[in-house]
Amino acid sequence: MTTLDTLRSTARSGARAVISAVGQASAPLRMDPTFIIAGAQRCGTTSLYRMLAAHPDMVAPALNKGIHYFDTANRFRRGQKFYSGHFPLRRPGTGTSFTGEGSPYYLFHPLAMTRIAAAYPEVKAIVLLRDPVERAYSAYKQEKSRGFETLGFTEALAAEPGRLRGEEERIVADPSYQSFSHQHHAYVARGHYAGQIARAFDALGRDHVLILDADDFLSSELSQWHLLTEFLGISPWRPAQVLQSNARPSERMDEQQRAWLEEQFTDDNTELIALLGYVPSWLR
Repeated sequence: MTTLDTLRSTARSGARAVISAVGQASAPLRMDPTFIIAGAQRCGTTSLYRMLAAHPDMVAPALNKGIHYFDTANRFRRGQKFYSGHFPLRRPGTGTSFTGEGSPYYLFHPLAMTRIAAAYPEVKAIVLLRDPVERAYSAYKQEKSRGFETLGFTEALAAEPGRLRGEEERIVADPSYQSFSHQHHAYVARGHYAGQIARAFDALGRDHVLILDADDFLSSELSQWHLLTEFLGISPWRPAQVLQSNARPSERMDEQQRAWLEEQFTDDNTELIALLGYVPSWLR
């Protein structure tokens, strides 16, 4: 990192600290989130957030789209004023305005959804799903590119059970514990959607959780966009086009890896169909 890069990083950190301090001081005057995009990771959450942020009534958080408050131990420890301080100030006479954030680890974190429900029982949670096989490979590529993964894909899949063993139990037993592997190495586990969705339904109520099939919803026609605006209770504006964010083109997955992954998700896919009441796009 050059001296100029260091100065820029220091300046950004200082600005964030000032914005955070001001936000916390004025937390009671700030908007509550209308929605939270809770996951799943690598399922189009950034694309959806950016399209929603273009809505004329949307007022975005001050710093970034993902606050990661309910899934990060040191942030959650700072209390709800810290979280509230990220959102925009209420504006008298703008009753149609709405705001929200997207942190895709919320769905998988064992405590996040109950924390959300306790703090904002009326918030609307949005969950996007895609083929869990493709999701696993996409997640691996992301973690590898960010330096959070050092193993090859086959080796990482083999190491996952050992890396995750006991981690969820430790998070639940000790809310101050932050598990690196649970967040960054759960390639197969994050694709077991049924249990995660059931937990979200239990925490917030089924009518407060919208499940979207990413391949269907983010189609070029956006023919299902009305499902989102109706769920959120916002005006029926729609974006002019689908935004593609964070795509990671690369070599195709090895067919043996694909076959092995498909087997890992067979039982969960059956549970998911029963839970949702329809067949998701990757099984049609």
